[in-house]
Amino acid sequence: MDDRRPPAEVQRAFTARAFAVGVLLSFFLSIACPYTVLMLHTAGMSADFITAGAVFLFFILTGMNRLLRKLHRGWALSTPELIAVYIMMIVASAIPTWGLVANLLPVMTGAFYYATPENGWEELIWPYIPSWLVPDDLSAIKYFYEALPKGASIPWGVWVRPLLAWGSLMLSVYFVMVCMMVIMRKQWIEHERLVFPLTQLPLEMVREEGSFFKNRLMWAGFALAFVLPSFLGLHHYFHFIPPTRMMRVFYIFRRTTVLRVFLNFPVVGFTYFINTNVAFSLWFFHILSRVQTGAFNVMGFSLKGRNEVFTGSSPSVSHQGMGAMIVLVVFGLWMAREHIKAVFRKAFGRKSEVDDPDEVLPYRTAVWGAIGGVLFIVFWLRMSGMSARVIPMFLFGAFVVFLGLARIVAEGGVGFCRAQMVPPPFVVYGLGTELLDTSTLVGMGFTYAWSTDIRTTVMASSINGFKLIDTLGIRKRPLMWAIFLAVLVSMIGSIWITLKLAYTYGGINLQRWFFGGLPRTAFDFVADKLRNPVTPDIVWPRWFFTGIGAAVMALLMFARHRFTWWPLHYLGFPIGDTWVMEWVWFSILLGWLLKVLVLRYGGIRPYRRLKPLFLGLILGQISCAGMWMVVDFITGTSGNYIYIGVP
Repeated sequence: MDDRRPPAEVQRAFTARAFAVGVLLSFFLSIACPYTVLMLHTAGMSADFITAGAVFLFFILTGMNRLLRKLHRGWALSTPELIAVYIMMIVASAIPTWGLVANLLPVMTGAFYYATPENGWEELIWPYIPSWLVPDDLSAIKYFYEALPKGASIPWGVWVRPLLAWGSLMLSVYFVMVCMMVIMRKQWIEHERLVFPLTQLPLEMVREEGSFFKNRLMWAGFALAFVLPSFLGLHHYFHFIPPTRMMRVFYIFRRTTVLRVFLNFPVVGFTYFINTNVAFSLWFFHILSRVQTGAFNVMGFSLKGRNEVFTGSSPSVSHQGMGAMIVLVVFGLWMAREHIKAVFRKAFGRKSEVDDPDEVLPYRTAVWGAIGGVLFIVFWLRMSGMSARVIPMFLFGAFVVFLGLARIVAEGGVGFCRAQMVPPPFVVYGLGTELLDTSTLVGMGFTYAWSTDIRTTVMASSINGFKLIDTLGIRKRPLMWAIFLAVLVSMIGSIWITLKLAYTYGGINLQRWFFGGLPRTAFDFVADKLRNPVTPDIVWPRWFFTGIGAAVMALLMFARHRFTWWPLHYLGFPIGDTWVMEWVWFSILLGWLLKVLVLRYGGIRPYRRLKPLFLGLILGQISCAGMWMVVDFITGTSGNYIYIGVP
């Protein structure tokens, strides 16, 4: 799509009203997303890279904008202004629930509330928790989970110090993420020309001629994806209406392994815009990994130690995935080495063939900002108790996952994905507990708030935003302020609403995972490693499977870049065996099959003609979920779960 604007209009992208609308809608997302998840018990509109809440609001905004344009053209937002607002919303979406805040507040307090004489956390963990890291009032923590007595006021004061401490860390993490994307923008967008499928829908929605909203195929896809899931919502209110069955579960390999078949229209829609080789690899590697796990289960083979939460279906497959993710990131950086060298020469004031007048940040700021941000993160983790010799490996694992997922989202458009291995288990099973003292393990337990349940990140939202403004020819420099405002507003809004709901209704009455499963998982991990050391006979076999994953990934990437006829893409290997992929693999297969049939028997013209149909599938189910959330809010109903992606 070539929709570039003349220079005069390019300057109008980040106007005062665009910032105002963006801040307003970002704040709305920051309170609405936690409210719908915690109070209404519905699907997470900010849970995944798809940023469903932002898409739904943007659909409403563009519709209203079209009406305003008809009434008075000067009242309507321009296309660049609309895109600026959308970017702020997708960045804000990465924070309220699974991205950060709904994880952070329970993890900050869970070691205290869930301590019992049986688990012994008071003796094992409490003495090693820095006082500035958590609220210093046990009664305030208790009421956070069980609700305040009638007439009591929320103890905001006890949260100020720890939230300022955590806020400094997360702002540094987000700043490093944005700086890394500034450095990689030209490589990914201009040199490698990655596809960025998640940008297709908003770009079509802002076409000035309005062809997207006039297209009958789009509305046909919209109707299909809107009506069928609506039977779930209707069944919740009227039990005589049968719900649409969209999922079947099969148990294979002597009922030791799960294979889930689930129809998800947004996934089908996005898959249509993914390269067929990439789409094939996503579902193929899921099936292959489940076959490996099932075969190992039948044979009775298993690596020593636990298969941790947030990893794959077996330890062997999990470590293979981490090896693959490392190779994906390292190989990508190697391919970009000339560009990165040029960026660093520019940053250090030397002669360079790259220029940065139209980057989001000057390269000097991006490079030194990333370095300074990482140094602050190191300092923060060290003050939280983590050993200096462990921090480099932890940050390596964390940013491999962040950067790898951002690359997968940019290249493959996989709106629902997660890594097969997360930093804390990677460090523990990579080094063994002999090198990890108690304060390091406790500090690592707190990182579960931001480094484990990674289903969306500011990094991925930022690079998608860079692609959007690059496509429209918008001046990039003001975008940094838009990102900063969106992050700040989203953090403040989501922290405020989460604390208010928890103290009003009791966290344990709101959502079982955030206020129960996650904090117990984090500190069960710590306690287990203190009681059951990870010895070298556990470490080395896991490194062996990490090496297998790295070797296979290297061969796949070599074959893909060396031989034009090589059919199997590598992108599905690092994420194929995750809980998220368990839910979406069948819809990816279905979208892949439909695209293959269209291209084989119709060609490129029917493929292009059918694009609106699949965009309608995406927008229809997201709008269905959004509409029922509004209905549930009005009626005061909870538990009306309309799937958007995964639970």
